[in-house]
Amino acid sequence: MTARALAVVAALIAGALVSGDVDVARADDGVIIDVTGAKRGKYPIALPVAVGSDAAVARELAEIQTFDLSVAGYFKVLEPGGFLADLEAEKLGIDPQKWKDVGAYGVVKYRVVTSGASLEIEARLYEVSKGNTAVLTKTYKGTKADLRKLTHAWCNEVVLYYTKEQSFFGSKLAFVAKKRGASTVMAVDFDGANPYAISRNTSTNMLPAWSPGGGQIAYTSYMRNNPDLYVAGAGGGRPKKLASYKGMNTGASWSPDGSKIAVTLSKDGNPEIYVISASDGTVVTRITNSKSIDTSPAWSPDGGQIAFVSDREGGPQIFLVSASGGAAKRVSFNGSYNTTPTWSPAKGASVIAYTTRDGGKYDIVTLDLATKKMTRITQGEGSNEEPSFSPNGRAIAFASTRSGGSGIYIANADGTGSATKVYSGSVTGIDWGPAPKP
Repeated sequence: MTARALAVVAALIAGALVSGDVDVARADDGVIIDVTGAKRGKYPIALPVAVGSDAAVARELAEIQTFDLSVAGYFKVLEPGGFLADLEAEKLGIDPQKWKDVGAYGVVKYRVVTSGASLEIEARLYEVSKGNTAVLTKTYKGTKADLRKLTHAWCNEVVLYYTKEQSFFGSKLAFVAKKRGASTVMAVDFDGANPYAISRNTSTNMLPAWSPGGGQIAYTSYMRNNPDLYVAGAGGGRPKKLASYKGMNTGASWSPDGSKIAVTLSKDGNPEIYVISASDGTVVTRITNSKSIDTSPAWSPDGGQIAFVSDREGGPQIFLVSASGGAAKRVSFNGSYNTTPTWSPAKGASVIAYTTRDGGKYDIVTLDLATKKMTRITQGEGSNEEPSFSPNGRAIAFASTRSGGSGIYIANADGTGSATKVYSGSVTGIDWGPAPKP
C-alpha cells in the first residue's frame, strides 16, 4: 500500500474525511484530492459571480472558471441558483455555515476592478471546513484582453492546490479543419476560444504535431505536390520545409527533448518508421523494416519507445518498438482495426489511447500497457477518432461526429463522465499542445 493510500485509510479511521463521496486526505497545507483514487468522487465547489465588480467582466470570468473546473475531472460545480449566502454582505469573505448548508466543500470568491482597458483580479479559495480564512489568495493584473489567460492561471492554481498537479488550462489544440474541399492546420485554445490558422496555403495540409516546448508545429503539406514535412512557428507564418523525401513524409512525432522527429517515410519503397533530425531533416535511424505498411509513430514520454500502426498481422494494429529500432511487439488485440496511438504524459503512467473500430463504429479507448486494462472513453455516440492527451494526462481530446454536432470534444481520460464539445466543424488530426508556462 502506498503512503498516499495509507494516509487515506488513516483519515477514514479518524473520521477526518470531508465526505465519503470524495476521496481526499487531510494535510497541514489543505485538502488533497487523491487523483489516483479508483472510485474518486467529485469535490463540490461553489463559484458565485462576483459582486461589487464590473458586472460584464465578472460574468465572463465566472463562465471561464466554471468551464475550467468542470472539465478538470475533479470537481462538481454547484448550481448558483441554490446558494443561500448573502453575497453582497459576504463580499470577498464567506459565511461557512451558509455554504456548508448547500453542500459546498470549497468556495471561490473574487473581485474584478477595471479602469479603461486595465484589469485587476483578486481571487480567493476557501475550504468551508476551515472557516472564513482563505486557503489560497492570488492577485492578477493585465488588460481586459488578458481576462481568459488570467482566469486560466487562477484555475490552474486551484487545481494545483487540491491535487499537487499542474492542470491544462491555457494550453492549445492543433488540428486540421476541413471546409469546402480545403484542409487547413489550425490552433485553438483548449476551450475552443481564439482559433487561428497555422498553414496559409490552399493545398492539402494534415497531421499537425506540437514540439515539446510548444513553440513549433510540424505538419505535412502538399503545397509542392508531394506530401512533405514542414515546421512552422506556433503562431503561424512561413513554414520551413524539413523533410521532402520521395513519397510520404507524414505523421510527425517529436522526441521528448525536441531534437528528433519520428516520421513515416516511403522513400525506400513501402511506408516505414524513421527518426529524423528536427533541425535539418536528415535520417538518424530507420526504426522498422517490414514488407507491410508502418505508419502513425508516437514517441513515448520517456523517449524509450515508439508506438506505431502496422498491418503486418492483417488489419491495422498498434505495435511498440524501441526508439533505437529492433523487434516490434503488438499491443492492441481488440477488434481488427486499431489506429492513431498517442501516449499519456501522466507521471508514472504507461498508457496509450487509440482509435478502435468494433461493431462498425469508431471509438476511443485507452490501454494500460502494464496491466493490459482497456478503458472505453467513447461508445455508442457517433464516430470518434484521433485522440490526444492533455498535458497532465487527465483528459483526452478527440474528433467526433456525434449527434451533438461534429467537432472537437474533451473527455476524462479515466472514462468517467460525459464528453464536452469545445469546437464545432469537420476536424481531423488533433494534437494537444504542452501546458502553458506559469
